[in-house]
Amino acid sequence: MGESRLIPPRRLTAEAFAPFGHVLTTPLQSGRWYHGDLIENRRPEAQLDLSFTSVEPAALPFPLRLFERHAYSAQAFVPLNVSRYLVTVCPDAGTDRPDPLRAVSFIAESDQTVVYAPGTWHHPMVALDRPGRFAIVMWTAGDAGDEELVPLDAPDALVVTDHDLPSD
Repeated sequence: MGESRLIPPRRLTAEAFAPFGHVLTTPLQSGRWYHGDLIENRRPEAQLDLSFTSVEPAALPFPLRLFERHAYSAQAFVPLNVSRYLVTVCPDAGTDRPDPLRAVSFIAESDQTVVYAPGTWHHPMVALDRPGRFAIVMWTAGDAGDEELVPLDAPDALVVTDHDLPSD
């Protein structure tokens, strides 16, 4: 087994996440805020899809297993009942494959919604502390363009660490 690359997680902020999509924080005051334009769609034949997922908790350090992307649609994860959760993204390697050596991880709080931009490589959702439930909003056409999955060759070579979060 080779040496692992440790990825220290950072606090999730809109500015730090901007190259990969958007971060929305649930407002504390009464009212309604619209963000439907952030769920970008690049295929006219696609249908809006709303789904729900439950995620068992995992502890840090956490080995990364695979990356996925949705080339034609943004994908929003809206926390319904979750504590903190791990968001890991990476750029494209220029070959329509993820570049896991440039992966970055963020710790999201329960009031933060993540919207991955179309084509953003990301690890599946990882709940921390306790099980988590999310609503997922994206566009789907029922074909191979909806989702690409790329397993990592050596999943224990990339590990999100459990070191203290740096103060950004």
